[in-house]
Amino acid sequence: MFKTAITCFLAIATSFSFLLSSPQPKSFYHSLYTSTSLSDNVSISHHLHTLTRRPHVAGSEANAEAAAYVLSVFTSCSLESHIASYGVSLTYPVSRSLSLTRPPPQPPITFALRQEIYEGDPYADVADEVLPTFHGYAKSGTVIGPVVYVNYGRVEDYVTLKEMVVNVTGTVVLARYGQIFRGDIVHNAFEAGAAGALIFTDRKDYGGGSDDARWFPDDKWMPPSGVQVGSVYDGTGDPTTPGWPSSEGCERLSKEEVEKAGNVPLIPSLPISAKDGETIMRSIGGEVANEDWQGDKDAPIYRVGPGPGVVNLSYTGEYVMATIQNVIGIIPGTEEPDRLVILGNHRDAWTFGAVDPNSGTAALLEVAQRLNKLQKRGWKPRRTIVLCNWDAEENLNKPVICSQIGSTEWVEENREMLASRAVAYLNIDSAVHEAGFHASATPQLDELLKQAAKQVQDPDNSSQTIYDSWTGSSNSPVIGRLGGGGSDYAAFIQHIGVPVADMSFGTGYPVYHSMYDDFIWMEKFGDPTFQRHVAAASMWGLVALQLADEEFLPFNYLSYAFELQKSTKDLENEVSGKGISLIPLFKSIEELAKAAAKIDNEKKELQKAKGWASTWKKDQYKVRELNDRLMMAERAFTDRDGLSGRPWYKHLIYAPSKHNDYGSKYFPAIDDAIEEAMKLNTAKSWHTVQHEVWRVSRAVRHASLVLNGKLT
Repeated sequence: MFKTAITCFLAIATSFSFLLSSPQPKSFYHSLYTSTSLSDNVSISHHLHTLTRRPHVAGSEANAEAAAYVLSVFTSCSLESHIASYGVSLTYPVSRSLSLTRPPPQPPITFALRQEIYEGDPYADVADEVLPTFHGYAKSGTVIGPVVYVNYGRVEDYVTLKEMVVNVTGTVVLARYGQIFRGDIVHNAFEAGAAGALIFTDRKDYGGGSDDARWFPDDKWMPPSGVQVGSVYDGTGDPTTPGWPSSEGCERLSKEEVEKAGNVPLIPSLPISAKDGETIMRSIGGEVANEDWQGDKDAPIYRVGPGPGVVNLSYTGEYVMATIQNVIGIIPGTEEPDRLVILGNHRDAWTFGAVDPNSGTAALLEVAQRLNKLQKRGWKPRRTIVLCNWDAEENLNKPVICSQIGSTEWVEENREMLASRAVAYLNIDSAVHEAGFHASATPQLDELLKQAAKQVQDPDNSSQTIYDSWTGSSNSPVIGRLGGGGSDYAAFIQHIGVPVADMSFGTGYPVYHSMYDDFIWMEKFGDPTFQRHVAAASMWGLVALQLADEEFLPFNYLSYAFELQKSTKDLENEVSGKGISLIPLFKSIEELAKAAAKIDNEKKELQKAKGWASTWKKDQYKVRELNDRLMMAERAFTDRDGLSGRPWYKHLIYAPSKHNDYGSKYFPAIDDAIEEAMKLNTAKSWHTVQHEVWRVSRAVRHASLVLNGKLT
């Protein structure tokens, strides 16, 4: 009897011990991840303050120090960490000058081209480490010419000038930032016959809008001397290694070959301040510009010219081979270690980079620390999670668009492995600009983003979730698409076809890419309590956890089919009356919708079988095979030949517009062909449009076949 009682007691004790030590369900850890017990706004603030103590452009000692800091945090979080280095071609200014000759009796002006330090600036002692204002990859040279004002420098702006009988040939154009990528402003100027380009930061867009407006440090607006710097390179990755990694001893193009490739500007350019831009504007005569071309109410009247003001623009830059450092941290998966969920943000900045990009870097470090806290509580990911801190995104930047050297070289080097193993790439460039959550993604991730947003508290209103504020008065939140060059997601989606998402609070800020993008600006205007950073890290990590831990990948390709259907209907209006048939495209999209519905039904059937242990054990391989189909379907939208004239871009659904890298285009190959056909209006050019329709149709059908999972 006593022996029986002892046996019974031991059995109960063993059972109780098992219950205590048995792992919690994944959902428990996901809820814990977003809880206030794990988040730390003070730590995030510390990370950002540390990262932005000095300007840290790619290739600099300060940026190497920032890489070491990121590596130390990754290592302290027990991540398997290392640095992946590349030798790349970067560009820096050697000299630049700008002068204006005005009609007599006004004297000529030589511009200082200097951003001014404000009284009490805590970074005054390192201000001389900020590079002189310039355009990365600008053409070296000296040009002299009368000034023509070209608004935002878009193709349609030159059409307007032509209608006004304004000849741009041989002039130096004055354009204002906004609407399109700065590199396209310079390219469009060259195409119009201009000899050089100046781009200024208009007060109407960045300066608060009037003379009585206050600016940083008293308000968030760009000071009159502030200059938005950035690159005018129109490619992706190291320009000397297009399509292959910049590894030691690799093949490289010469400077002359880079110029012939057509991705670097062929006329000199400079960025200038609002103050200098208005001074030049006052020297321009000619016809008054249209109302929508004018500045704010206190600005001078904007006229189009040409002249009589004449500018002398001189710029000399140098190409330097420099070492860049990507910092990689890995948490191996326990059940599917060969499936990768990748999170990425870049570290290098044009100046101090408190918003762009280090608000994102601070959030990435917060994600690493929270995941480490989960590990200490027993969590282990099903799939491998990879945290990436990229280098040299800005050096080839395209402001909301960048040439992302570090991420591109890494993707090119690991192309085959990533193409077969990457589940998704989740990007945050600048985590916080201001209030208001924004997200862009490939459509199969839409529902996942919405569900995650319902689980994270709005940092600006504790009574609601991010989903509530994101949705607002509409029925559903607006999710953008990622065809633009945008950020480090480009190589993943546009080159190898990995599903991607990009998130941020706010979408822009006035002191962008200027020396005033510092910790003080963030602390006073961007996120005083650093709760938006906390929320960004919560969204980022939660989406990653669900991709890493869910037994079935949470992809919904019905959303993709719906988006393509909608875009094809928009395309109908563009080609109406041109003899173009979209029937093949509509038909392939219909097949995609059927395949998406079929795989969803398969998933439901497998989930039902999970209740039967004996059956479920036999069906484990089916889960893996179904997930592989969901993962690989995005790859099918790529084409090995890429876009015409732009072979690096392989994705036939998403890629930048040819004349605006900011633009996110559906069916970019079709769009490029239509633009050419509109100009030429020949039977051959419209036949090319039809060919591109067939190409996209075939890609969509390939995606359907992947989802179906059966050979024809």
